[in-house]
Amino acid sequence: MSDFASNRIDSTFARLKAAGRTALIPYVTAGDPSLAATLPIMDALANAGADVIELGVPFSDPMADGPVIQRASERALAQHVTLADVLDVVARFRRGNAATPVVLMGYANPIEAMTVEAFAQRAQAAGVDGVIVVDYPPEEAGEFAKLMESCGIALIFLLAPTTPEPRIAQVARLARGFVYYVSLKGVTGASHLDISEVARKLGEIRRHVKLPVGVGFGIRDAQSAQAIARHADAVVIGTRIIQEIESGPAAEAASRAGAWLGSIRTALDHPR
Repeated sequence: MSDFASNRIDSTFARLKAAGRTALIPYVTAGDPSLAATLPIMDALANAGADVIELGVPFSDPMADGPVIQRASERALAQHVTLADVLDVVARFRRGNAATPVVLMGYANPIEAMTVEAFAQRAQAAGVDGVIVVDYPPEEAGEFAKLMESCGIALIFLLAPTTPEPRIAQVARLARGFVYYVSLKGVTGASHLDISEVARKLGEIRRHVKLPVGVGFGIRDAQSAQAIARHADAVVIGTRIIQEIESGPAAEAASRAGAWLGSIRTALDHPR
């Protein structure tokens, strides 16, 4: 594939690397607790120090997600939130924030229902910087990767503890932006994070992947975020933020999410 034109993700990671900082990437589900609340939540996360925002596209069968994120998706779907709605939210966010990269995370079905060509055009117009499509394996993603690349959108892949080296090498050829290492076997929201095993696997990944590597799944507090930050280029946190959002009134969702993320940003920037 041709050289990928640098976008917000690349410039963000370059800036952080030069400053010796770890990227903080929060995940929230678009439409949870409501579509109207999603833009204020994104703004609050950006203001609290998010370097990239990962925005989940609600889907009825989110096979990689644990019960907390599944509930978020169900709440959004109950309000009939669609992929088109998600793209509209990104476009509105982009009008007020030209700097913070936005990555959509979801599944193939909504994209294919819209058609991949229409999705690519609309995502580019909205200001989407990257996409993670959980059920597009690298073996089948070549054409989609080319389409995303032609629109300046990074196709980001998940790697897992069980990913064999040949597949890591295959991902390295297609991936843009960063690679997302799922640090635990199982679904989002699991626990039992083994930092030494994460560090070992990151070494294996970096033998093939020259992009930044973010680590997610199982990061629930300042201590686990700091531990991962010693090894990873980015810390990805989703389940814990959604728990913060669902723990109180919807009107306070943005302030709660921002306050919690701000505590993690402080912990990453000022480790003890």
